[in-house]
Amino acid sequence: MTVLISQSVVDILGLNDLMAQLILAVGAAMILGNGFAIYQHKKGNAPKGAEGPFNAVRAWWLFGVGVLIAIWGIASLAT
Repeated sequence: MTVLISQSVVDILGLNDLMAQLILAVGAAMILGNGFAIYQHKKGNAPKGAEGPFNAVRAWWLFGVGVLIAIWGIASLAT
């Protein structure tokens, strides 16, 4: 007896949506993490045991990259 599968594995597992969701999650994590670091720095708080100055340019750059990645994830989910 032969069973024919009409749906592909990609459709069954929803891999297209999963990749878009993972891209959105990475972007959101970058936004939240760097946004929190910038916020804590503006309040004057530093992590315990941290050495060296706060690199604001790097934090803002990664925040912006996170925004672009999140937009990419949202656009992928919308299409």
